[in-house]
Amino acid sequence: MTRVMHVLAPAPVGGLERVVQALASAQRDDASCEQVTLLALLAAGDDGAEEFLMPLRARGVDVHLVVTPPRSYRQERAALAAHVRRHRPMIVHTHGAHADVIAAGIGHECGAATVTTMHGLVGGDWRNRGYEWLQRRACRGRDAVVAVARPLATRLIAGGIAPERMHVVRNAWRSATQPLSREEARRRLGLDASAFVLGWVGRLTPEKGLDVLLRACPALATFACHVAVLGEGSSQRELQRLAGHVGLGSKHSISWHGRVSDAARLLTAFDVLVISSRTEGTPMVLLEAMAAHVPVIATRVGGIPDIVGEDEALLVPSEDPAALAQAIGAVRADPAAAHQRATDAHARLQREGDTARWVARYRYVYEAARAVSARPSARA
Repeated sequence: MTRVMHVLAPAPVGGLERVVQALASAQRDDASCEQVTLLALLAAGDDGAEEFLMPLRARGVDVHLVVTPPRSYRQERAALAAHVRRHRPMIVHTHGAHADVIAAGIGHECGAATVTTMHGLVGGDWRNRGYEWLQRRACRGRDAVVAVARPLATRLIAGGIAPERMHVVRNAWRSATQPLSREEARRRLGLDASAFVLGWVGRLTPEKGLDVLLRACPALATFACHVAVLGEGSSQRELQRLAGHVGLGSKHSISWHGRVSDAARLLTAFDVLVISSRTEGTPMVLLEAMAAHVPVIATRVGGIPDIVGEDEALLVPSEDPAALAQAIGAVRADPAAAHQRATDAHARLQREGDTARWVARYRYVYEAARAVSARPSARA
């Protein structure tokens, strides 16, 4: 029997957060897990995480909050260590750069094995690259490191993670609610029932590549489309300016919906989901679209080609608006073929995205981590 504690600094919604929700909930139902605890690291005054925590509490996950003033890292680390000593988990499982750095060494100090899941490396500006450098350095001391995609594992090994401690575990999908009908989803988003809708879901940051989609739209000269953007982020104003600069409003239209908590249920509003990222791990929105039978166009980056092939989605190079426009035109010209790909993608998700196998894979990772932890001389 395993006692596992997940640690992260959650945003209200996001791919990492949805992975942790699904994994902790599935482990809570698994007979091999005696106890599943989640520690949320929050800054004082940050009340936005309740949207993330509520479903976990509903599934019976033991949720605890570590609330400290912003940038009070010593205090935060001390509070985290106190929780680990109190709950005595066998596994301390961290997610995200903040938790990886704050929790470094705490599990070992308290007699637990340590695991981290690396959900992706986004690069970006010097500040973010600095955080990721600290994260990779902290993860060298973990007993096991999980990458959600093979290319990410290769990068981490090149960055100093011991190959024998590296594991690749692709994300699975567990749906708590059913997608809405196309009509209801469009009604909720305020979309024209007859429009050809390109859906885009994610953080409005450079690595997610919404600008590539915006630059692709002017090349769609033979038909009009509507771009529905679900998400928020630091690049929103710049992207809105770009939408005006490329003349998107002259033929096509765009709507900015901000953060939408139940976005997975609304994907059915789209004629096609576009994932135009420059870098990815295993995007949860891709699995959500597969579950909802929504056609997908995605860039061939990160773990995406491991999840869908050319028979299940249209895959294009990153940073290539012309190729993206051509793929969008293909969906518009042959919707029957697009829906057949979506049907095949759904079938593949049913075969390969099973949560029971996902939990079993993490069980193996935990066992491997405990074996490493039992050899103190082996800790990096």
